[in-house]
Amino acid sequence: MERREFLLSLAAVTLRQAPTLRIDGDRLHRNLSALSRFGRTPEGGVSRVAYSDADRDGRELVMGLMREAGLEATIDIAGNIIGRRSGTHPELPPILMGSHTDSVPDGGNFDGPLGVLGAIEVARTLQEASVTTRHPLEVVVFQNEENGKTGSRALVGELEGRELDLPSHTHRTIGEGIAFIGGDPDRLDDVQRGPGDVAAYLELHIEQGAILHQESIDIGVVEGIVGIKRWNVTIEGKANHAGTTPMNQRRDAVLTAGRFIDAVHRVATELPGRQVATIGKVEVLPGAPNVVAGRVDLTLEIRDLAMEKIDQVFTNVEREATAVASHNDTSIRFEPYYLSRSAPTDERLRRQVEAVSETLGL
Repeated sequence: MERREFLLSLAAVTLRQAPTLRIDGDRLHRNLSALSRFGRTPEGGVSRVAYSDADRDGRELVMGLMREAGLEATIDIAGNIIGRRSGTHPELPPILMGSHTDSVPDGGNFDGPLGVLGAIEVARTLQEASVTTRHPLEVVVFQNEENGKTGSRALVGELEGRELDLPSHTHRTIGEGIAFIGGDPDRLDDVQRGPGDVAAYLELHIEQGAILHQESIDIGVVEGIVGIKRWNVTIEGKANHAGTTPMNQRRDAVLTAGRFIDAVHRVATELPGRQVATIGKVEVLPGAPNVVAGRVDLTLEIRDLAMEKIDQVFTNVEREATAVASHNDTSIRFEPYYLSRSAPTDERLRRQVEAVSETLGL
């Protein structure tokens, strides 16, 4: 990350009224480096998966930085960290800024932490300049964002009770993980915020692809958060001896899996649009080199900004998968287990981000 100072236009006031403030870019970079020590890998990335010791230790560091920035830091019932700063009109709903600090296994240093620590730096800049916004400000650290958006979905009432028994990347279930980081999985209904409870949400995020980088574009104005659907996929054939079973008599689950994976890629690529589909996990059973596989377990994930497009991709994938399985004398079934609805961003905030970016020459 380049060490530089960024001009900030506060979301709580109009552009014409906004005071000219500068955050401390070096301080932000130091804080990012400090957080990256928790779960650091030899390659320079981080494995700070949710509900791990590294996750909990990193969260403690973040709460300390919140307090240094004049924020009242607490952990809500869902395990999210909330750092609050009062406004001149406390009856107004808060403006939220933030992201997450958990990572995928072997993740990067900026994915999530940039949004959290950048928001804390905004609060600290306001504190040092003795500026009080009209709306209260809240810096939020959503928990387990990488493995299910658990904290953010709990906040809007979309976390289902059955998910608490699902495994996380650690030995803990989701419910056990929430308790581990200071939440209460038995009272999640109490954490929900309804329409009107939040004035706006703003997040700075690192680019996860390479499109802006390739085009030499400094800032991307986000059109929306894509929807996600996930399925557990089970392919069943018949396990048999690899040396004595003729090729034309095999019910090979791996053969079906391979053709299914190719079909997923082809369907997602051939349809017009920006949808993506991913096979992220494959397990072959019984998993021996001298046994024709009797079963393959996979995961399928489809993302797009339009939920209808996700359904269209899945319909096409399912149709091709059924044909492939039948041709190979195997079976395939899909079990949905995760849903995150798409969320277009507010046009007013898009215009604010674009206007400020142009003012800064970005």
